[in-house]
Amino acid sequence: MKTQLNWQVGHTADRTQPPTEFVPATVPGAVQLDWARAHGWPQPEYDPDVTKYAWMEDVFWLYRAPLVFDLAAGERLFFVCKGVDYQFEIRLNGEILHEQEGMFTPVELDLTESAKTGDVLEVLVFPAPKSCATPVDRNQANQSCKPTVSYEWDFHPRLIPLGIWDETVLETRPAAHIRFAEVMYEFNADLSQVTVHLTAGFANPMGQPLRWRLLAPSQAEVIREVETVDADVISVNATLAAPVLWWPNGQGEPARYTSIIELLDHAGHVVQTQTQMIGFRQVKLVMHPTQWQEKEVVQFPKGRHTSPITLQINGRAIFAKGSNWVTPTMFPGTLTKAFYREQLQLAKDANMNIVRCWGGANVQKEAFFELCDELGLMVWQEFPLACNRYEGTPEYLQVLDQESKSIIRRLRQHPSVLLWCGGNELFNNWSKMTDQDLALRLLNRNCYDLDPNTPFLMTSPSMGMAHGGYFFRRADGAEVYQYFAQSHATAYTEFGVTAPANVEVLKKIIPEAELFPPKPGTQWQVRHAFKAWEPHSWLDLPTIRDYFGEAHDLEQLVEWGQWLQSEGYKAIFEEARRQKPVCSMALNWCLNEPWPTAANNSLISWPTVPKPALQAVAQACRPALASARIPKFSWRADETFSCDVFLLNDAPMPVEGDIEVLLYVGGAVLALGEWDNARAEANQNAVGPTLRVVLPDVEPGEMRLAVRVENKPEWDSEYRLLLK
Repeated sequence: MKTQLNWQVGHTADRTQPPTEFVPATVPGAVQLDWARAHGWPQPEYDPDVTKYAWMEDVFWLYRAPLVFDLAAGERLFFVCKGVDYQFEIRLNGEILHEQEGMFTPVELDLTESAKTGDVLEVLVFPAPKSCATPVDRNQANQSCKPTVSYEWDFHPRLIPLGIWDETVLETRPAAHIRFAEVMYEFNADLSQVTVHLTAGFANPMGQPLRWRLLAPSQAEVIREVETVDADVISVNATLAAPVLWWPNGQGEPARYTSIIELLDHAGHVVQTQTQMIGFRQVKLVMHPTQWQEKEVVQFPKGRHTSPITLQINGRAIFAKGSNWVTPTMFPGTLTKAFYREQLQLAKDANMNIVRCWGGANVQKEAFFELCDELGLMVWQEFPLACNRYEGTPEYLQVLDQESKSIIRRLRQHPSVLLWCGGNELFNNWSKMTDQDLALRLLNRNCYDLDPNTPFLMTSPSMGMAHGGYFFRRADGAEVYQYFAQSHATAYTEFGVTAPANVEVLKKIIPEAELFPPKPGTQWQVRHAFKAWEPHSWLDLPTIRDYFGEAHDLEQLVEWGQWLQSEGYKAIFEEARRQKPVCSMALNWCLNEPWPTAANNSLISWPTVPKPALQAVAQACRPALASARIPKFSWRADETFSCDVFLLNDAPMPVEGDIEVLLYVGGAVLALGEWDNARAEANQNAVGPTLRVVLPDVEPGEMRLAVRVENKPEWDSEYRLLLK
């Protein structure tokens, strides 16, 4: 039985002195939210000045709660905490029971012999870790496993959460109980049979029966074993023929089995039950089909080749299309399964099959991974390293070892978690790490020891992969249509096209007097529209003005900016797909955001407000579609318009149809041409004709290119372009 505790929290500059004021605390949560709520501050996400929270990073925070419990004969009392952010002590009546640095390693303390009703349990949270006093930026996190994003990023303000951030309860258990249980498995060569291994640990084993059942996705019982619990740890093996496999979204059903272990008493009554959902799948990270045959500029001596990045699931190479999952809130403690479901359902509905859990953010709560399993969303999981040089000091490596092992052990059971990665952008001139850094060697070792059948990448991007660009048009004038068509990356694991948020979002975060026109130095800048990275990012007003002129009002500005983002994202996703099998992955930066921003690259504004670009991405990520490679966005009368036609197919079956291409311009419909009997084999593309037409001398404005498939409207595509 689980019991919630009635927590209070207060702050003190001296860990040996108690706070002078306590306020009610919500657990899980964050100390900043508790303090703000108690003092009537605005909701942080809509507060125009979050700098008021700055002092909270540098003080100690003390949680306290009275213990209220009633133990029956033979029962034991445990304090169970899944996570405290970040360094902390746990005390009972002032006596330290546990000390820890690291927010991803759970704590379980047996209080049976030491606690009584009325005692006070305390959790002392230390100030945010900082390796240096200045500069006040993400470099302060380079010697800790605290995620860097809250130290300020181009989409996240400087606001560092602290506190009890995951489920924390008192739990009563029988004296003899299950401490842990985990099911792992191994396939035979052709995946026609799987050997299933149950490992379970027990406290005070008394020779009682343990019943293990495995239910198929149909709920039919396919395994039943009964064992005697006569040791602290027991293992049970069973064989299953013709397992139903777990598949990512668009490739098949994300089928899952249910493992149920039941601890019985000697009379045969169930005293404890644990369940685990299991998805049988095999994952490999392989080279693309022609990678070993590619010509090298230097024939001898041979050097390092590009990194393998094609995901092979259950023996089938698939194209991974999805988004970067950053932190969906400034306060990870507030995340719930319902919140996760809203965002992940949007990703699935956008025909995505993968999310990259970026190393700058928290490792998500268990509910996130359960939903990814259910929805068929593959997870690329990074460890908490991002854009820093993480020195391999003994102190840092000790915490990284502890934290990474905890993360791997927790997540390895999930079929959705099929790629480990050391962290974000570590091999570059600002992080200056290499694959010889001890932190990365440690992570590689731990992944091999604890989850050897799941691939591991040192960092993203690795050789052959690409991050960027992040604008519709670069400074040199090249649009996404040109610079992605000229690229030859094996995977685009970050790319972005910026846009303003929806009007209703902007009206909530920008004062009416500052709403229009947008200017630096106002809430537009606070909300990342100016000087978040480059002077005009992320609103990129010069590009909008160059294409469309001066906007007359906010609504027109937003419509123009979101038009560019929608077409830009559509162009990049489709271009990446055209480049397979050399390219095997396209992940935009980014899906979500931690607070409502005025402009950035996200597809969803906080908390779950889709931008129009999300629907454009959904169109570009359909399993099969007719596609046009377009040379540019902006055209003029009397130019020769051209496009290359493709039939893109990521589905596990062939597709075919008759395609026609039409251009709607100035009230006229121009028939560019047809492609009869177009056919693309399973998980392959087909290349069609290049079509041309001279643009008429008509009024400037929007023109639309339509690529239509006879009797297959679900494969049709449309592109909004500009005639100037």
